[in-house]
Amino acid sequence: MSTTKPVRKAVIPVAGLGTRFLPVTKAMPKEMLPVVDKPAIQYVVEEAVGVGLNDILMITGRNKRALEDHFDRVPSLEATLEEKGDAKKLAAVREASALADIHYVRQGDPKGLGHAVLCAQRHVGNEPFAVLLGDDLIDERDELLNEMIRVQQATGGSVVALMEVPHEAISAYGCADVSAVDGESFVRINGLVEKPAPEDAPSNLAVIGRYVLHPAVFDVLERTQPGRGGEIQLTDALQTLAGRDDEGGGVYGVVFRGRRYDTGDKLSYLKAVVTLACNRDDFGDDLRSWLREFVANGAEAPSSGN
Repeated sequence: MSTTKPVRKAVIPVAGLGTRFLPVTKAMPKEMLPVVDKPAIQYVVEEAVGVGLNDILMITGRNKRALEDHFDRVPSLEATLEEKGDAKKLAAVREASALADIHYVRQGDPKGLGHAVLCAQRHVGNEPFAVLLGDDLIDERDELLNEMIRVQQATGGSVVALMEVPHEAISAYGCADVSAVDGESFVRINGLVEKPAPEDAPSNLAVIGRYVLHPAVFDVLERTQPGRGGEIQLTDALQTLAGRDDEGGGVYGVVFRGRRYDTGDKLSYLKAVVTLACNRDDFGDDLRSWLREFVANGAEAPSSGN
């Protein structure tokens, strides 16, 4: 049964400890790490806003106050920039605080992604909603959320984003067993496995950090026992929903073949920063030229230091 309720809200879990980026994340949320001149979390919020999801709930934890500060007004800074006549920086500062209607709920104990999503139940209510993970940045030139919302509205179930990865890399992801849906570009999820060994993986389709979920997921999460890593896994709840054919049952996948930037570990984060910086209109050409010289010199910086 297809739901008639529109998708209006987005949930962004940001309560993780960011241990892969220690020591910098000892005092700074990993979501605030800069990607060129904006924190990673701002790209995620902008993606949600770009498809009309202006009501955003962040699931936070301890030491995440910087996130709230970033999306808040700073009158003293704005006044200083205004007095200096720096209209460009003033607009950039004000943009973050005017992006969306952002709310915050603390997770308390980091009990897994499934538990983080469950913390959104009161805010979301009985409506389908999007979940965006901050480790995945989707290029603004590529559509993903819009297509996922379309599929959710058409099927009435839940939708996950999938991406083909090298088979040997599948153990780093949730993995989907899928079947085709006649006449459609999306697929039906038959089962999900959290971080399987490559020899046990049903496919090379990895679950990436975008979901559009039916609110039936909340009831399932309330009954979901801790799984891999001792955490409540969203994957386990979706596995349950995939086997149901009642209202809210059924899980579908949209295979994304666009540009995704992973900021989940140090190397992939650096690749994301360099890629997005090279695409900038203001200094991308200069950076690409410098990188060519950098590589040609055997990965030593040009002597000019510029």
